[in-house]
Amino acid sequence: MDDPGIFGSIFAPIEYILTVALAALYSLTEQFGVPSYGLAIILLTVLVKILVYPLTKKQLKSMKAMQRIQPQMKKLQDKYKNNPQVLQQKLMELYQKEGANPMSGCLPMLIQMPILMGMYYTLYSFDYGGAAPSFAWMPSLSEPDPTYALPILSAATTLMQQWMMSTGEVTPQMRMMMVIMPIFIGWISLQFPAGLVLYWVTMNVVQIVQQGWTNRQDDDKEAA
Repeated sequence: MDDPGIFGSIFAPIEYILTVALAALYSLTEQFGVPSYGLAIILLTVLVKILVYPLTKKQLKSMKAMQRIQPQMKKLQDKYKNNPQVLQQKLMELYQKEGANPMSGCLPMLIQMPILMGMYYTLYSFDYGGAAPSFAWMPSLSEPDPTYALPILSAATTLMQQWMMSTGEVTPQMRMMMVIMPIFIGWISLQFPAGLVLYWVTMNVVQIVQQGWTNRQDDDKEAA
């Protein structure tokens, strides 16, 4: 394995835990007669997303609340554009009234980031040992997908996830990022090992399902 550098050393404990978990899940697939590291990666990703779902739900609710009050924020910004102190006070009153917090979505993201980085270092140069690292149409999970199918899926699922998160007013800058980010993700996926890209695609799919479920629960509560 290549020298992981300072960041790899920081996330080494998480990488170790994820490596052990991946090996255990591979053993589980062996017991069911379908030994596959690809399936083990999918199971590990789903398990991690389920464990951090309470944080994800909190983040999604916070983002939705901030998007809901965007029109009111815009009115306040136009009305008090020449008085920043009053504007800040009015915005704080609005946040308190609507139960919104512009910073509440940051903490769950910061907590999940070490897991994301640990998974990155785990899969980037994972030693598959004597097991066949092929999965589905991919000849090797340790090499980039030669068919480009997985990079395309990584871009498409990233775009869909961003689209689902962009309910409400979408600024030109946000719209541009919604195009640039999936293209960038798809491009770097051409160079990354297929196992790592498989993790990213699975993570996006689970995130889309969780977000759809959270939105549906909120809509049912509002309709009640």
